Amino acid sequence: MKNKTILITGGAQGIGLGCVNHFLTRGWNVTAVDIHEMKPDDRFHAVRGDTSLESTAQEAVAETLERFGRVDALINNAGISTIGEFNVDALPLEEWNRVIGINLTGYFLMAKHAAPHLRQSKGAIVNIASTRAVMSEPDSEAYAASKGGVVALSHALAISLGPDVRVNCISPGWIETREGARHSEADCRQHPAGRVGVPQDIAELAEYLISAGFVTGQNFTADGGMTRKMIYEE
Repeated sequence: MKNKTILITGGAQGIGLGCVNHFLTRGWNVTAVDIHEMKPDDRFHAVRGDTSLESTAQEAVAETLERFGRVDALINNAGISTIGEFNVDALPLEEWNRVIGINLTGYFLMAKHAAPHLRQSKGAIVNIASTRAVMSEPDSEAYAASKGGVVALSHALAISLGPDVRVNCISPGWIETREGARHSEADCRQHPAGRVGVPQDIAELAEYLISAGFVTGQNFTADGGMTRKMIYEE
């Protein structure tokens, strides 16, 4: 994987940061895009920007090519959640548009501008969706719609960009991004795997999908089995 280059959005924290660190340790050059400031390094380039804006996608791809000369993979991960903040009858249109803009439109924009270069490298895209694409809790309309859209966008892109570029999707479940967080036995019992997920779990699956040459157009649920288990109130 040495000298290969990956673009990762939302790379300053959470799953995105886990992917950044994982691919750096695997020898990749990495460009991360985030609204938060990040410190660049020899094989790490940082672009500060809002991925819902087309100018950010253009800048990220252009700077990656200038710095590393190629784009071999893209992980679309940047996202926001407003679950529980607004009842559906009080959800402001501007808030709906903000969530859709970052969580879905941003993925399209990054894929649009990376696509010509991914074709050249016979590369791959991994989009990070969520189990909320197929299950919901109250007052999650914008988030659920955006993540369902990511799943659909992924198989559409796989058809449009194939065979040169493969596109897959990961739907994480409960991924703990806080260091040292403790979970109750009840929390862990929700997961047949016996634990809550960590960003490394998603990074490893993303690496597999980037290298798996016969896999495209698929959505992989990474939730420790939680969405397969019947849960009763105690």
